[in-house]
Amino acid sequence: MGYLQFGRHCVRQIIRSKDAVNDSVVVNPLLYASQGLRYNRKLQVILTTDIDKLGKAGETVKVAPGYFRNHLMPKLLAVPNIDKFAYLVTEQRKIYQPTEEVKHEDVVLVSESKEDLMKEYEKAAQILDKAKLVLRRLIDVQKAKSRESKEDPLELRIPVSKKALVAEVARQLCVNITPENLHLPLPLSTIGEYEVPLRLPRSIPLPEGKLNWTLKVKIRSK
Repeated sequence: MGYLQFGRHCVRQIIRSKDAVNDSVVVNPLLYASQGLRYNRKLQVILTTDIDKLGKAGETVKVAPGYFRNHLMPKLLAVPNIDKFAYLVTEQRKIYQPTEEVKHEDVVLVSESKEDLMKEYEKAAQILDKAKLVLRRLIDVQKAKSRESKEDPLELRIPVSKKALVAEVARQLCVNITPENLHLPLPLSTIGEYEVPLRLPRSIPLPEGKLNWTLKVKIRSK
């Protein structure tokens, strides 16, 4: 009986010396099993990418064998800590992650001058004045049948409002305006061609022979 107790005492000393003194000492898992303990073996691996709560790319960390086998290795997130893989990871980081720090130059915002802004406004005004918006809308069939003559204009099912014109200007002409830039007391409610006056800054010079800026709109039936 004394020999048995002495043997158990020796086993405990081996396990303690392994855990406290030298982590690299190889200990047979049977020594843990004989004492009713679980042998928590860890693998040293090299991370190939940054992983939260584990480490950064290139670092050597210890993980459970099952975690490495089932998660890290299939996704190539880590490789075994051997000389061959350590060399490959180091060379790869030299190529894709140079050590030289990239100098970020401060971006200076240059505010546009009034002259540049006026040129942009004038260009947009000329685009609006020369272009013609073409809209296709559904007509009111019942009102079309009840017309007294075919010369009477066809009424739209839904009149064209300022917001609809602003959206079409942005889509067709790539010019941004606001409803306040359109002088349209009432929505356009019939098929036909219109000239909608534009309310633009007076500082924008008008072309020769024109009294005001206008937007040509043509509404056709679907």
